[in-house]
Amino acid sequence: MRFNLLIIGLLLSGIVHANQSKKMNQKNKELATLGTGCFWCTEAIFQELEGVAKVESGYMGGQTENPTYKDICTGLTGHAEVCQITFDPEVISFASLLEVFWQVHNPTTLNKQGADVGTQYRSVIFYNNEEQKKIANELLIKLDKSEAYSDPIVTEISEAEKFYKAENYHQDYYDLNKSQPYCNLVIKPKQDKFKKVFKDRLKK
Repeated sequence: MRFNLLIIGLLLSGIVHANQSKKMNQKNKELATLGTGCFWCTEAIFQELEGVAKVESGYMGGQTENPTYKDICTGLTGHAEVCQITFDPEVISFASLLEVFWQVHNPTTLNKQGADVGTQYRSVIFYNNEEQKKIANELLIKLDKSEAYSDPIVTEISEAEKFYKAENYHQDYYDLNKSQPYCNLVIKPKQDKFKKVFKDRLKK
């Protein structure tokens, strides 16, 4: 994969509107539902952003009701590992969240992120309203035409379905398990790179 962070940032600059100086309005909340592979990685990144009130790991997009992590790992339920992100659009826009989304994982590998393979690890945006659908599609088209990536983007854009919150031990996984090998070898390098690129958008 070849991608250029500067190109991505410039492409999205006309749509992204993030105002880090505003304080979060507790009554003005919106949901974003994103999958970038393992939800431990997704959660560890998005919970660091100013304007994000809460991040919950869970499952969406499958046919099995009340799936467990064991069910998901078979790759047969159709669900993706996602994070449900509660954010204040007056502080960080949905488009700005997508700018982070497309830079912190590889959206050109089908059902695969690094060593994690399976439909549950697919790159996906589940839109929660028509405005989110419009923004997601516009940005995807711009990125695909820009040749910021050497391969076509395979990110799925679908309407949000029922969100199943993952088991409690998956919530805040990175923060509670930093000594685990996966956290040290996979999540920490991703988070370190993210913090360097988006240092002006992190929570104080």
